[in-house]
Amino acid sequence: MGIRYLTTVMGAWFVLSASAWAQEPFYKDKTVRIIVGFSAGGGFDTYSRVIARHIGRHIPGSPSVIVENMTGAGSLIAANHVYRVAKPDGLTIGHFIGGLFLGQVLGQKGIEFDARKFEYIGAPVKDHVVCALTKASGITGIDKWMAARTPVKMGGIAPGNSTPDNATRVLRTALGLPTQIVTGYKGTADIRLAAEGGELAGGCWGWDSISATWRKGLDANEVVVVIQASSKAHPELPKVPLAINLAKTEEARQLLETAVHGDSEIVRTYTLPPGTPKERVQILRRAFQETLKDKEFLADAKKSKLGVDPVSSDEIEKIIKSLFKLPPGLVAKLKDVLYN
Repeated sequence: MGIRYLTTVMGAWFVLSASAWAQEPFYKDKTVRIIVGFSAGGGFDTYSRVIARHIGRHIPGSPSVIVENMTGAGSLIAANHVYRVAKPDGLTIGHFIGGLFLGQVLGQKGIEFDARKFEYIGAPVKDHVVCALTKASGITGIDKWMAARTPVKMGGIAPGNSTPDNATRVLRTALGLPTQIVTGYKGTADIRLAAEGGELAGGCWGWDSISATWRKGLDANEVVVVIQASSKAHPELPKVPLAINLAKTEEARQLLETAVHGDSEIVRTYTLPPGTPKERVQILRRAFQETLKDKEFLADAKKSKLGVDPVSSDEIEKIIKSLFKLPPGLVAKLKDVLYN
């Protein structure tokens, strides 16, 4: 009986050990790519480069982790690539804008993926959308924007694809803001540069990104945050008005809640191609979670002015499922607002 028990225990130990060793050799001496759908220097790129510097040591085998920028169509090219082209081997991670998931529900052209089939790793932060404009534009408060005699030029990337487009279009409709959206920029870094050069008044996207990448302008009072398109005020922006409090109709509030508030937790999602082996999905999810708690990562994020407020893969999957249950009437209205 003792020999049989010992044999069973040793057999179980061997199986577990073999499993652990099977995982480590796969990533050992490998390179993991994070494909970012926007240009270098923006928020998506900055988050990814900071994460890339730390996540490798939390993956068995300590692989190298690099960032590749694959711009175009508001990160749709990157999303389609991760879904259709990238090998589902655990070596390619996608980071494109989560607004594309709503785009699929709305029937957006060019989408070649099914959001329900991606493997989700998580998101490092919930996007707290604000609109930041240059002082030189003359729009230093929401009252001045509302009273503007000519449309205020705001930067966009691709209609229906990006926060700068979606948030600005919803705000224009919900609050009646006189706005001209100039779209086609490759990322928020390009919008920021265009605003600094006087081509645009500003743009609307995540505060954590703006705070990190437009810090010089904010510190010099050359850039002003005039409105928050979130469900509650950010602790760093207690005096900046909330769009939801200025919405005068139920339809306006519903548009803000669905297209902006509801989108905030999935905007900065990290994904894997469908069919990625489950054990590698779990390895990367665990590594991602551990990285976001890592002291060295947190110090690096703080230095880069990046907020950290993680969203789990389970939460992301629940939100994705809810998007496919939106009422037909709301879907029709969102199509009109975001694409026309």
